[in-house]
Order: sequence, then C-alpha cells, then structure tokens
Amino acid sequence: MKGDLFSSERVVQPATQPGMSVENAKCVRYTVNGEMYARQGAMVAYRGDLKFERKGQGVGGMLKRAVTGEGLPLMAVRGQGEAWFAHEAQNCFIVEIEQGDRFTVNGRNVLCFDPSLSYEIRTVKGSGIAGGGLFNSVFSGQGRLGLVCEGNPLVIPVSPQSPVFVDTDAVVGWTARLETSLHRSQSIGSMLRGGSGEAVQLMLQGEGFVVVRPSEATPQKAQQH
Repeated sequence: MKGDLFSSERVVQPATQPGMSVENAKCVRYTVNGEMYARQGAMVAYRGDLKFERKGQGVGGMLKRAVTGEGLPLMAVRGQGEAWFAHEAQNCFIVEIEQGDRFTVNGRNVLCFDPSLSYEIRTVKGSGIAGGGLFNSVFSGQGRLGLVCEGNPLVIPVSPQSPVFVDTDAVVGWTARLETSLHRSQSIGSMLRGGSGEAVQLMLQGEGFVVVRPSEATPQKAQQH
C-alpha cells in the first residue's frame, strides 16, 4: 500500500519505553504493564490483553470540572498491551510530576495518568463567587500526567513581583508554589450595565507557572466535555 497516508511519520512504530509517551500532537500512547487510569471514552485503539473498567467513587473517583462542578468519570486499564488515548483531536502534552511536587489541573484537561500519582479535589480559594465554585484536582506523587488542550497552550511564568490574571474558563493548571484568589476587574455598576464580559479572573501569585489555553470554554462547550 502506498500513499501519503502510509508514510513513516504516520505509521505507529514499536514502543521505545514503558508507560506514557506522546504518539503525535493529538494522541498519547500508553504501554501498560499492570494498571493505569484514563478518562472514560478516551481510548481510540489498543492491542494486547487489556481490560477497561469504569471507575466510580474511590480510587478512580470523579474529577471535578471547573465552575460547573460536574464530574469527569475515569476508567482503569489493566493487563499487558498498548493503548492510544485522545479527546476530540485536542493537542496532547505530558507533565512529569516529581516526588514532593504538585500540579493543579482542571478536570476537563485530564486525559490519562500513571497509577503512582494520587489526586484530591479542591475548591479554589475564594471561588464561591464564581457560580458554584471553581473545582480542580491536585496531582502529587511521582509519575506522568497526560493532558489535552484546545490549541497550543500558553505557559506563563509567575513571579512574586508579577502576579498573573487568568480567565477562569481558560485556565488549564498551575504549579505547586502558587497561591490563588479571584479578582474582580469590573465594578458592580459596570457589571450591571453589561461590562466587558471579563468580570472575574483567577489571580495567581508566588513563583511558578500557569498554563492557559488560547480560548475560553463557553457554557455549551463545557457541558459537552
């Protein structure tokens, strides 16, 4: 068979390492030898002896979605083989979390992760004013976390002298040593008159990085994720 579709850059090559790796810009490959976790519905292909089990509350848990507080159901993948994960052709990235470190991420951006990682659901400080609260999952331990993002994310450095303000619908995640709070950029009077549509932002202070996607999640789009 010939043609551009079958060029070497598209044909899957043998795995060069166990665990998680980026197959291409839109897909993550996971070489499973035991167990791993992924968002339900994200598996696009697999080979080998693998079992997929829906996870409820408990170890698999439910990752809270930003603003809406809706859950992101997970599945456990067990056995030996290879699986490929993707979500709506969004761009894929891998975060290496080291022992003693933490990474806070929006549940809608989680694709898959190593079983050596643990997470807890937290409400962002002061987010009660943001329509039900802003929920995120804090990952810790040592391992890899696969993320998806609409478009190419912005990774913005934060320093003590220069806090960063991010739209709550655009934030993907942030590193451990950052403190968060919600900031109003409009007066109540301006909001009542319609304002700019950018009334409340997430303010990050300290030293680290914040990851932002180059688009906002509309309410209709957020409900589909």
